[in-house]
Amino acid sequence: MDKVISIEKAVSLVKDGDTVMVGGFMANGSPLKLLDALLASGRKNLTLICNDTAFVDKGVGKLVVNKQFKKIISTHIGLNKETGRQMSAGETEVDLVPQGTLAERIRAAGFGLGGILTPTGLGTLVEEGKQKVTVDGTTYLLEKPLFADVALLYANKVDTQGNMVYKGSENNFNSVMASAAKITIVEAEELVECGTIDPNTVMTPSVFVKYIVNGGAL
Repeated sequence: MDKVISIEKAVSLVKDGDTVMVGGFMANGSPLKLLDALLASGRKNLTLICNDTAFVDKGVGKLVVNKQFKKIISTHIGLNKETGRQMSAGETEVDLVPQGTLAERIRAAGFGLGGILTPTGLGTLVEEGKQKVTVDGTTYLLEKPLFADVALLYANKVDTQGNMVYKGSENNFNSVMASAAKITIVEAEELVECGTIDPNTVMTPSVFVKYIVNGGAL
């Protein structure tokens, strides 16, 4: 199967109302060209799962400004004041999740788990409406898995089968999100032939990747 597709084809796989995971931390390691194409597509009523909402003029922040998200699940709003404004005005639902909890909820989805148990959030607003479980005398919150329809990821180097290598801190949420979506699309800064990446350096294996966009050629 040829996994390399056009950016137009990639964006067409995102439908109105979809839940979309996006890799990145303050836009570092985010698939910026895919996000710009999604912005131009005008898709709406999306649910975003991302570490943060970056900046008003970069990454997922542009889509926030364009009001393409009906709900945002993230650890913080980043430096995007528009996210805070929309949240305060009730225009967009924003669910703020502790960072470790967000990562583990995504991992639980990818690993087929029913959820995770964590003490983080006990005694705060985070626990509202959530089930508590006691194990050996210690109480935990049951945090359920987070799944997505589409994951939009980024890697510094990707081969034509989808084996991914990250540079520095670009990994962040990209690797954990790869297994938690129905369709995983990666934007490759450098696309290389299969067999040219040392298997020992692969950080996310190709089995999780459905499609690849050659970002370096755009």
